[in-house]
Amino acid sequence: MPSLEPKEIDALVGQRLKSLRKSKGLSQSKLGDAIGVTFQQIQKCERGANRIGASRLFQFSEILETPISYFFESIPGEAEVSDDLGIFDTNDAKEVAGAFFKISDPSARKAFAELAKALGGAASIAKPQ
Repeated sequence: MPSLEPKEIDALVGQRLKSLRKSKGLSQSKLGDAIGVTFQQIQKCERGANRIGASRLFQFSEILETPISYFFESIPGEAEVSDDLGIFDTNDAKEVAGAFFKISDPSARKAFAELAKALGGAASIAKPQ
C-alpha cells in the first residue's frame, strides 16, 4: 500500500480537525482561544499549511473529546487503524464512540458494547426487507 507524503498527511489531519471542530459547533476563534493560538493559525492547521505537533494534537483531542487516533483513521499506510471507519462521519456515531472511550471500567465497557450489538441486531431485524 503506498504511503502518503508528509504534506498530504498534514492536509488529511487538518481536514479531520476541521470536520470535528464543525461537528462540535466550535468556531476557529473558539478553538484557537482554547489552546492559545489565533484563528489564523487554526486555519493554517486545517489547510495543512502548518503541521500539528504531538502536544498540540493531544490538546485538540482533549478539547474536541475524541481519541487521537481519529485524526489518522482512513489514512493509507502502515499505521492504518481499521477496515472502514467511514461510519464515524455521523455526529451520532462520533458521540457514541466518544462516550465509549470515556468508560474506564472494563466490565462497563463490555456491557456497553454488548448493548450496542444487541440494539444493532434488533434494528436490522425490525427493518422491512
